Amino acid sequence: MLDVENWAELRRRHLVDGVSLKRLAKESGLSRNTVRRAIRADSPPSYKRPRRPSKLDPFREQINALLKGDPKIPAQVIGDRITEAGYTGKQTILDDLVRELRPVHAPSRVFQRTLYTPGEICQFDIWRPGEEIPVGHAQTRKGYVVVCCLGYSRVGAGALVFSKEAVDLTWGMARCLKKLGALPKTLVWDREGSLHAGGGRPSEEFAAFCGSVGVGWHLCEARDPQAKGVVERLQGYIETSFEPARIYANQLDYQDQLDNWFESKANVRKHQGLREVPAERLATELESMRPLPEALFPGPKSWVIRVPAQPFFRFDTNDYSLDPRFAGRRVEIKASQRELIARVLDTGEVAAHHRRRFARHLTLTDPLHEKLLRKRELREPEVEIRPLARYDALIPS
Repeated sequence: MLDVENWAELRRRHLVDGVSLKRLAKESGLSRNTVRRAIRADSPPSYKRPRRPSKLDPFREQINALLKGDPKIPAQVIGDRITEAGYTGKQTILDDLVRELRPVHAPSRVFQRTLYTPGEICQFDIWRPGEEIPVGHAQTRKGYVVVCCLGYSRVGAGALVFSKEAVDLTWGMARCLKKLGALPKTLVWDREGSLHAGGGRPSEEFAAFCGSVGVGWHLCEARDPQAKGVVERLQGYIETSFEPARIYANQLDYQDQLDNWFESKANVRKHQGLREVPAERLATELESMRPLPEALFPGPKSWVIRVPAQPFFRFDTNDYSLDPRFAGRRVEIKASQRELIARVLDTGEVAAHHRRRFARHLTLTDPLHEKLLRKRELREPEVEIRPLARYDALIPS
């Protein structure tokens, strides 16, 4: 077979140097017809192996019918069906064929490249760390990170929380927005249980947060993570860049390390998609965003109880002490991410002030409460002293 170099040389000598076909055939030892075909060919010669028959050929119609009925049918199941019909080949060649035929019956989803204007959106999602977070008292606890990413600059932030309740997720959103430094127009979420009331409507807590801060919201369709691909890709980067080979002392150390990673790594790297540094684009984006309100963080979770005879209240599996002097009176308890405060309703006096603990099943007693409680327990009960004449009167004469 004539190779590409000889083909190119024949065409050069004939078309450029004007050498005749007869002379080229004589000098090259090729037939005149071979030389003529080479000169007339506009593309270089290539070897094409004739297609060999496959063991799958008799079953192609059945394979297409199975894929037409269910485009997601596993190739292994197809293999089982055609084996029953007499197929004796390997699974690997069937896998290759199914891989080629499946898009014919179920075309893959395609996406257009989305461009966001500065300050247009901020995508949010929940990312779960691979390991539990140390929380003190020799305990670890499953944590969640509220992750956000601005659509235009791709600047991100994250906040560690320990539940998916709305009060914790809205606090995480507020902390992320504070790290970004301004408000976008719209917050984008998937249909997270505590933020979605059904039918694409926000829950009361989510709507209250957006209304108090002054932003819009958008809840993506169900089971559509591609709709917020910006933050999804950031979460993948967290898994591969931030998480490996890290040790945390406690939840505060985890948050400090995460903040430092965003500031020194994620937001200052050259973004592959943008081919720019997110932190540099943020300067442009901040010009189109509104300033943060003074009351950014949502109010703490609150409830009212009456101080019981055993002056403790339970929150998140832990028992916290109350001032025993207020036994029987009603107090309002407010629980934030950092502390728990109880105030007497009628006077406003502080009945308890504790640092919140994320370890589980603890009993936390304020030293003052313990001292007061012990003092009240040791106090001798008052006993009425009766005159002896009363007892004499009871004795029969």
